[in-house]
Amino acid sequence: MSLTSLTQPFPWYRYSKKLANKIDNPHNVGLFTKEESEARTMFLADSSEGSLGEGNSIRLYLLVDNDDGVIVDARFQAFGQSALIGAAEAACELLVGKNYDQAKRINADLIDRQVRDKSDEPAFPREAYPHLNLVLSAIEIAADKCTFIPFASSYTAPPVPAGVGSEVVEGGYPGWVDLPLKKKIAVIEEVLDRDVRPYIELDAGGVHVLDLLNDQEVIISYSGACTSCYSSIGTTLSYIQQTLRNKISPSLTVTPNINL
Repeated sequence: MSLTSLTQPFPWYRYSKKLANKIDNPHNVGLFTKEESEARTMFLADSSEGSLGEGNSIRLYLLVDNDDGVIVDARFQAFGQSALIGAAEAACELLVGKNYDQAKRINADLIDRQVRDKSDEPAFPREAYPHLNLVLSAIEIAADKCTFIPFASSYTAPPVPAGVGSEVVEGGYPGWVDLPLKKKIAVIEEVLDRDVRPYIELDAGGVHVLDLLNDQEVIISYSGACTSCYSSIGTTLSYIQQTLRNKISPSLTVTPNINL
């Protein structure tokens, strides 16, 4: 990572409105002390990346539940470009409610999705990704300090942030009714790739389209951790169905094939 890539300023018009607002009004700036974590019976996992000399530095503080490894709160201190502040703020929002194993699977694309105005328009300019990577490195260092804490091998809720996938395409996908079956399945795959699979993969799971029956019933199967997750027939399933309805057609239903 070059010094130039970390110190390059970015015109604010290249940020999404959500990102610019988070840079202007961050809610997770601050720190936790060891005394605070002990008073709340939490483990404090902190980390730092970058340096003041290079112009960008971040310190991350995670409060982690000692019983299940879930991150209950996250704060940061940052010095550097506005992109670093925005990335740290978005990451803290994304981290809360995840366990440390999920946290290690967070990537730059997920942080970007957290602050997009539209699901298909990036929030950060591509040149800002070194700052996102700095934050990701800090997350990994902090998460590695938690490995002594046990966590459940299956989770009861999907790791999807509030609001993700809720954007409704007015009128549904253009020409949906008249598309051939192969094209319809391709559209479904595209939406899953963009709005579902990145979050399912935080649980080391997967979702696969098996068929589309009567142009309405999407038959899916799960793989990985999702096969033993209670939410695969509850909240995760509801999220998948609502996302497909929002982005493609309100007539779609999703049925998991649990026999595979």
